[in-house]
Amino acid sequence: MYVCICRQITDHEIRDTCQKGSNSFSELRERLGVASDCGKCGKLVVDIAEEYSKSASFVSASQ
Repeated sequence: MYVCICRQITDHEIRDTCQKGSNSFSELRERLGVASDCGKCGKLVVDIAEEYSKSASFVSASQ
């Protein structure tokens, strides 16, 4: 699903970037350009990053 319409960034691209180590809003904005035009996607970007962070810590704890 497209999260940032202005930059054509999908939720998969955000998750892939999080997986590579960039999981803060500022890092995602720097790397992908999300929320740098109209800013309407900012909240969803933060939600996806937090969701990824929680799931990543759960997976690493169970291994």
